[in-house]
Amino acid sequence: MKKNVLVTGGAGFIGSNIVEKLLNEGHNVSVLDNLSTGKIENINEFLSLQNFTFIEGDICDVTTCHNALKGIDLVCHQAALGSVPRSIEFPHKTHEVNATGFLNILHATKEAGVKRFVYASSSSVYGDSSISPKVEGVEGNLLSPYAVTKQLNEKYAGVYSQLHDIETVGLRYFNIFGPKQDPNGVYAAAIPKFISRLKSNEDVIINGDGLQTRDFTYVRNAVQANYLALFNETLSEKVNVFNVACNDSFTLNHVVDFLKEGLSKSGVTSKSKIVHGPDRAGDIKHSLANINEISNKLSYSPLYTFQEGIEEYLLSIAD
Repeated sequence: MKKNVLVTGGAGFIGSNIVEKLLNEGHNVSVLDNLSTGKIENINEFLSLQNFTFIEGDICDVTTCHNALKGIDLVCHQAALGSVPRSIEFPHKTHEVNATGFLNILHATKEAGVKRFVYASSSSVYGDSSISPKVEGVEGNLLSPYAVTKQLNEKYAGVYSQLHDIETVGLRYFNIFGPKQDPNGVYAAAIPKFISRLKSNEDVIINGDGLQTRDFTYVRNAVQANYLALFNETLSEKVNVFNVACNDSFTLNHVVDFLKEGLSKSGVTSKSKIVHGPDRAGDIKHSLANINEISNKLSYSPLYTFQEGIEEYLLSIAD
């Protein structure tokens, strides 16, 4: 059945990929985005579609949130200020967007009578937990303001589920990468930044020894997780939190080597070298997800391995 879905942060990297999937499935999609980190070019192809509406607005404004929820059946909340380093440098702004903004849109969801609220959480909530792979319910001490806001999101979602009969699904993303991810800026994610420097024959800077591991997850897997969370009709609990990943991890050094190999297949020979910088504050050394919960509850199975995701991603950005 066709639904009216609000995607906050829908002009951002993950949000715009979710929007594409929802539109392709025939749903009516409204995007709320203030374009502070999202880009209008990420949604340009949708602007002329009859089943797409763009609202330029800020989740930090309560009235904007309430207006955006009019006529909405489902909420997919992706709007946030990302980056652990940015949260350490600008904790107040991170809290304003990720905590207060989250509460604004969650409360507006309750006021509008919407019964399913899916939102982006983060693997950062595992903090310094030494348990591997990471399992929902076994978290450590938080390491950054960003992680604090994401844990707070989960707490608020749980309380609103209990008080207001809303089904909430938090998705703990593990290092998502793919098309429409910005390679520029101080706080750019690792993989697009690595690719940009490799293509420009600039040294690739890795904080630390490069032996830290990540469960890198192609964005199509995150899109699938969001779609299942929005439309699954057999959720047995009102409060849900799931890891979104591939249950496989690689060192950053290995990732750079794999990217070099992938670029060489498309005729780009990089002379870049890896340069190791100081360890980055707030970083987690090893991050690998257990995905049993989301597999059992939402029938999620990664559509792409890390290698398959990298290959498609490189093809999508080939000159």
